[in-house]
Amino acid sequence: MRIALGIEYDGSAFRGWQRQQPGVRSVQACLEAALTRVADETIEVTCAGRTDAGVHATAQVVHFDTGAVRPERAWLLGTNAELPADVRVLWRREMSDDFHARYSARARRYRYVILNRRVGSALEHHRVGWEYRPLVLEPMRSAARHLVGEHDFSSFRAAQCQANHAIRAVESLQVSQSGEYFFVDIVANAFLHHMVRNIVGVLLAIGRGEQAPDWPRELLERRDRTLAAATAPASGLYLVGVRYPDEYGLPELGRLPRFA
Repeated sequence: MRIALGIEYDGSAFRGWQRQQPGVRSVQACLEAALTRVADETIEVTCAGRTDAGVHATAQVVHFDTGAVRPERAWLLGTNAELPADVRVLWRREMSDDFHARYSARARRYRYVILNRRVGSALEHHRVGWEYRPLVLEPMRSAARHLVGEHDFSSFRAAQCQANHAIRAVESLQVSQSGEYFFVDIVANAFLHHMVRNIVGVLLAIGRGEQAPDWPRELLERRDRTLAAATAPASGLYLVGVRYPDEYGLPELGRLPRFA
């Protein structure tokens, strides 16, 4: 039997999604340990998109195969009872064998949250990015339009990125503001390592007036990561949606983090 789960987690105290060596706290290891206890057999999960240390999720999707037969209540309440408080299973579905949490996905959506004020937040410092210099919304919006479409995002990938190529298709990239908070929402077929955080770093430089709104177009053409801005911190980044073909009947969007 193949089962899909929707997962929410606060990534602040994790070294990322992926299981690592013993003693290193990861979301995958915590989830697999909880599911193994519920199923009374070893469970290994596959996720829609691996998140880095400090990155959060409101709509991570995983799948696993099991011979254990458990009611939905056991998979939800039982697994959550075995999980730490910063990870929760939100829903569970039985899936056909052709479903794959990663390879069946058609698009992923991330939201980046920026607190823009002179003083950082004591309560939200693990959950938002912070910029103390004033940001201007319209140049950031104008700049974002250059990144929509299929491009070579070599200037926006981490040096340690292991993807075979840097071509990605961005469906939408929107920047909005509510009071002291700025939100960057991006949807793409797939993402390179640190791609969203590097895009946010570029938009921040433009919002501060350090670069012109057409700078992203130049960066795309140059294909050189060393020419772009610093990577935005992980604390403001959330995986908020994964889109699958309608036939699977899975929810596409999780809760959107808002602080205003």
